[in-house]
Parts: sequence; C-alpha cells; structure tokens
Amino acid sequence: MELLPAIDLRGGKVVRLFQGDYDKMTVYGDDPAAQAKAFAQAGARNLHVVDLDGAKDGTTANFETIQRIVRATGLSVEVGGGIRTEERIRRYLDLGVERCILGTVAVKDFDFTARMAEKYGKHIAVGVDARDGFVAINGWKELSAERGVDFCRRLRDAGVRTVIYTDISRDGAEMGTNLELYRELTAIEGLNIIASGGISFESELVDLERMGAWGAILGKALYTGKLDLARAVQMVQKEVRA
Repeated sequence: MELLPAIDLRGGKVVRLFQGDYDKMTVYGDDPAAQAKAFAQAGARNLHVVDLDGAKDGTTANFETIQRIVRATGLSVEVGGGIRTEERIRRYLDLGVERCILGTVAVKDFDFTARMAEKYGKHIAVGVDARDGFVAINGWKELSAERGVDFCRRLRDAGVRTVIYTDISRDGAEMGTNLELYRELTAIEGLNIIASGGISFESELVDLERMGAWGAILGKALYTGKLDLARAVQMVQKEVRA
C-alpha cells in the first residue's frame, strides 16, 4: 500500500481544516516545499496536495507553490482543488503532476469526467467526499442524492481508475477512519481506492493494507505527531506497487 502524506495549501501556507471548515483552520508552516522535502526524507514516494483556495474560488493562486513542490522533491504528486477544466488538467500535468483529482465537477458533469478519464487514463482520479454515506459537493456544503459507494461503481464503469474517498465526519478529527466503509469500497473490482479522513493509528494502516486499499492519505495525525511517517512507511509501503 502506498502512503500519501498530505499538504493542504491556503495562501501559500501549509494548513489543515477540521471537517472542511475554512473557519477551523490551523497553520502548520509557511514553506510547503520544505514540508514536502521532509516527507520525502521520511521515505514517502507520493504526496497528496489540495489547493484550498482553488477549491473555494477556482483560482490558481497556489500554482507556483505547487510547482516548487514538484520540482523540489521528485515525489509522485497528486493535486486537487478547483480542477474543473481540461486546460487546468493540462497545466498541472505539464508541470509534472502525476494525477489530477476531480471533485465537484465529477458529480455535476459526469460526461466531462468520463472523457477526461478516457483521454488521460491513470493521470485522472476522482475525489469522492461523503457524509452519512452520500456524496457531498461544493465544499462539502451540499449532499447529492447518490450513495458514495454507488457513485464509485459508476466511476469505475466510466473508466476512472482511482478514487480518493473521504468520510467527512472523520476528517481532521484524529478519531480513526471508517474501516467498514473501506472494506466495502475495496471490494469494487477494477478500482484503486485511496483512503482519506481520520487515519490516526498504525493498526488502521495494517487493516487498510490487508483489505487491499491502494493507498492511504495521512494528514493531521502527521502534523500533530500522532503518526510517524518514517515508521508508517516501514510498516506498509512495499518496494513495488503497480
């Protein structure tokens, strides 16, 4: 299983939100590239980056910051937040980003998502954020009528290879992740599942690996010291993962 330490960007700083609430934000650093280097030195091969400004207003205010991260580390970087057009996808891929994460647009314009998945293959992922089992959109403020697990199956059928699935109720709470949910998701054949939201214990990483999760995003627990990245890498990150 791959580990993806997370860097959330707002105003060029490293921050974490609690359950997606911009009013409940903690700043953890003002040099995202240095933070990414620290993750790489701990053994990470991957990095999960979210442009919170882009997610909120669609701008590319953090584009140069993401560029510095990509150039400074050599990590396989996936980026989400405000990616709603092919032009934005192309800009990030040209920058050296490995995967672009589509969020709200995947719900609102499913045909666009299917086209991008067909055209760019493994370089497209979809972020599925769910509350009470249903897909949430527009910064987690609205709930759609579709169950998250059903949406994942539909994405798989449309050619999407990778889904980052977040249980909003667990995000940033450091109370553990929803393992039962991921057991259901990892049973979907032909879809790589990256678990996100609330992962706080080493035992959860072992459980996720055993059930076949492709990856796990580590966020607040790294910044507060609840999880040690180097130790986690030694536990679950294999030498080769297709």
